[in-house]
Amino acid sequence: MKLPLRALALARKELYSCSISPAFYGVAVFFLLFTSVWLFYFQRFFSMDTATLRPFFAAFPLAFILVVPALTMKSWAEERKTGTVELLLTMPFSEWDLVLGKFISSLGMLAGIMALTIPLPLSLLPLGRFDGGVIVSEYLGALLLGSAAAALGLFLSSLSKNQAGAFLGSAVVLLIIMLINQLTSVMNLPAAAAEGINFFSLSFHFESFSRGIIDTRDLAFFVLTTALFLFLNTRVLLFRKWR
Repeated sequence: MKLPLRALALARKELYSCSISPAFYGVAVFFLLFTSVWLFYFQRFFSMDTATLRPFFAAFPLAFILVVPALTMKSWAEERKTGTVELLLTMPFSEWDLVLGKFISSLGMLAGIMALTIPLPLSLLPLGRFDGGVIVSEYLGALLLGSAAAALGLFLSSLSKNQAGAFLGSAVVLLIIMLINQLTSVMNLPAAAAEGINFFSLSFHFESFSRGIIDTRDLAFFVLTTALFLFLNTRVLLFRKWR
């Protein structure tokens, strides 16, 4: 039990640090405004005459392109810039303790921001016969999507020397892997090529959740992607520790 407790202790410290940061609240406001404007202005929800929130959750992958880098850019890049990463590596924590602590705090912040959107669906429920199971599936998919994106953002932050580089790098990579599946809809690609491109797209694996379908293949993809980038993050820390 020591390892989870150490990671949780680090996560608690990170969460407290972010809770007193104005930047976190700025990110939260941006996310809430973006998703609301997307639903009511761009998607014209009240003109749809359909009891579905798929257009609302379709904005989540787009918002994550900026929100996730903003939450993860400071995690390792700032530690490296100030030199405190070397101090952390000399403390009685394993690389997994450090990485999991950062990851839990980043995912916790993202989950907290997503939770702030719950009043919107609740306020719309009286207007039609919404499927509660689909909404739960959409939130679950968004959380898994955010988990994979956060793990990627932390990994890229560990490779960056400053916050700006971490933010830009994460935003560009997330932009590519979020929207790469759009190529298959605008280009006449062979089926095998289209499937290969879709496989690497985070938003493609989110689509089944947005339809209320919890596909084990998409579930496994998000879990394995998260685990992969967390593992790579530990390798980066181990390299710095012994170089």
